Amino acid sequence: MSNFKHFLHLQPVDDIIKNMNIYFFGHNYRYAVEQMLLTVFPDERPEYPEGVPEGDRMEVYLRHNNGAADAACLIVRGNSVWKGEDHAMLPDDADALLVNRTEQRLVKNAVYAAALDSGVAKPVWGALTGVRPGKVLCRILDEEKNKENALLRFKSEYDVSEKRASLCMDTAGYTMRAKTKLGEKDICLYVGIPFCPTRCSYCSFVSQSVEKSMGLITPFVEALIKEIRAAANAVACAGLRPVSVYFGGGTPTTLLPEQLEEIFTEMYSCFDLSSVSEFTVEAGRPDTITPEKLDVMSSYGITRISVNPQTMSDRVLEVIGRRHTAADIMSAVEIARERGTFQINMDLIAGLPSDTTENFADSLRTVTALEPENITVHTLSLKKGARILLEGTAVPSGNEVSCMLDYAMDCLRDLSYEPYYLYRQKFMSGGFENTGWTKKGCENLYNICIMEELLSIVAMGGGGSTKLIRPGNGRNIRIMNPKYPKEYIDMIDKVCSDKNKIINFFSKGE
Repeated sequence: MSNFKHFLHLQPVDDIIKNMNIYFFGHNYRYAVEQMLLTVFPDERPEYPEGVPEGDRMEVYLRHNNGAADAACLIVRGNSVWKGEDHAMLPDDADALLVNRTEQRLVKNAVYAAALDSGVAKPVWGALTGVRPGKVLCRILDEEKNKENALLRFKSEYDVSEKRASLCMDTAGYTMRAKTKLGEKDICLYVGIPFCPTRCSYCSFVSQSVEKSMGLITPFVEALIKEIRAAANAVACAGLRPVSVYFGGGTPTTLLPEQLEEIFTEMYSCFDLSSVSEFTVEAGRPDTITPEKLDVMSSYGITRISVNPQTMSDRVLEVIGRRHTAADIMSAVEIARERGTFQINMDLIAGLPSDTTENFADSLRTVTALEPENITVHTLSLKKGARILLEGTAVPSGNEVSCMLDYAMDCLRDLSYEPYYLYRQKFMSGGFENTGWTKKGCENLYNICIMEELLSIVAMGGGGSTKLIRPGNGRNIRIMNPKYPKEYIDMIDKVCSDKNKIINFFSKGE
């Protein structure tokens, strides 16, 4: 840090503030710094005052010298000062993208180092920020061409723990294998059904309780059919090939059997699904699963469903607002096995209110005894709008969540499940991750593709987010559908016309 002494402006104050005043020197990587701030100081929010730095603050520096980029961070709290820095050599032929990526990493690492210097506990993902750790590791794998070297560099550059680095390497293997099988015009299809029987206390997704919106379901289905036709026309005109279909929500099986059949019929009539290798429907809530709905799904070739308990504790289920029991979940899985040849995914959430490490371990053991093909272990993410936050409900500590996830990793590996995709979210308890585990050969291609951005996703339905990816040039665009059912219904003509952007993107390069 000696090279940066002439930059420093120290002026102690007495009180620690909740907002972090941030000053930039030599750069303006605001988003990168905010990402790291959320990781190391999740309870603080950035402020950007003008003028000479003063008071409690963070100062972040970047400069170039003789082919090297150097970053430094200073955190001032009262009479205490903490420092962090990082540097890297830049190749003479480095393009703008490489320079930008390197500078942002150095800035983040400098903030990270200063935070550790202040006494912040080392996060399990180290200085790595963002939703997709696997994308970072896959890029390093492409550059290094050697698994061992890539893993060492991943841990070194981002200070990732051994356990998380190994977890990420396992999922990266699934990603790299999936990439070899996909063509440039391959896409996934997503259909969002934004209705649930009731709203869970941890939920921040846009979904309507059917108790309050039953009258919207029929016009929603009518609008969705219009969009399916428009999307199918765009996909055909652009010469795209669907390889995976995913019905999410909400809870799609909130719909009646005849409503599901109407939508499935339209999908098969409008799209060429002959290359689709998997068709997933999130049945999710066991209180929406009936033999009649399973028979409809089986007859339309649905290959995978979700039966998501989140917990197998009746007490915790009541706390989070679910109107079913663990016994209902067991019954739903039994019925699903009887009525079709579905692969089954089951979700659990580590960190639910009133849950304990022992209860979570019991839930996992009960779920694994049912032998689902996939188990997804989520970490509770306390997002704005969730009832938990609004009500101030107590949740397990970060240390307890860590114990839950460590137990899940060890248990699932012992039972020959493999991690095949993972992602992180903002405001996630303990800064951990969500991980999908699979029995060998039962991985879900859609989950890999959407998390690692391997191909375009054409989305339909309420809250659907179409993401168009043109391989090679890194230029992606999003087309967002209205979030709420009534808004979606009212704006369906615009939603349908927006599908022309798909044709423009692929055929005209716009």
